[in-house]
Amino acid sequence: MPSTFDLARIRQANATGRVPVVFIHGLWLLPTSWERWARVFDEAGFAPITPDWPVMPPAGATAGEVADHFADLIGGLERRPAVVGHSTGGLLTQVLAGRGMACAGVAIGPAPFRGALPLPISPPRVPARASADPAAGRGAVPLTYDQFRHSFANAVGEEEAEWLYETFAVPAPGAPPLQASAAAFDPWSGPEVDSTAEDRGPLLLISGEMDATVPWTVVHASYRNQVRNAHHLTEIIEMPGRGHSLTVDSGWREVCGTALTFIQRFVDP
Repeated sequence: MPSTFDLARIRQANATGRVPVVFIHGLWLLPTSWERWARVFDEAGFAPITPDWPVMPPAGATAGEVADHFADLIGGLERRPAVVGHSTGGLLTQVLAGRGMACAGVAIGPAPFRGALPLPISPPRVPARASADPAAGRGAVPLTYDQFRHSFANAVGEEEAEWLYETFAVPAPGAPPLQASAAAFDPWSGPEVDSTAEDRGPLLLISGEMDATVPWTVVHASYRNQVRNAHHLTEIIEMPGRGHSLTVDSGWREVCGTALTFIQRFVDP
């Protein structure tokens, strides 16, 4: 069930008559990580919505359950939105697009889905605490600064990495990263994505060249699966010199502009 705040944003988007853009943040980040993006898309004529993940005690929500939460939110919109997601949010973007819920999608550093196997196998580098803690699948898992520095902020300087950690990092549900890690090894585990759906919509996948969490091999494996869609365009791009923090670090505007330009090719706000 969408929060009271999200319901207000849905009503506001419907009132404008604009095409909504739903931004889905990844694990260990806050929805405020999209605030600057929302301003850019608003100025471009869209109606941005930056919802949070569902509150589920304990915080062991699976990717499918989280996708259902966002599907409920999108179901309240009068116009089919574009969907932009980062990391696990990029995976959820593809789940929702496969359900026909996105007029266009942009998946940035997306976690892999069931059947998207990189060759050679190169699973996403789930932080050690999330993969080793037996309670990770049931509760919220925080990252230490060192884990965040390695997993997200390896391509920026120390001062910026510290600012990103203090500004955006939060504990996250343990189940989705474990599902994503398993999906890289086992084609029958992890969340499902209908990559050949007739109503999937155009899709862009963005990878950071220096991403230590979801490397190019993982993103390209998803692309190889998605490009089989005979009904809609699928594109992939690699951002040089960028790590997993590419949506929030000092180079965010270039990534935002790339996403906006892609959506504008297919959607008139």
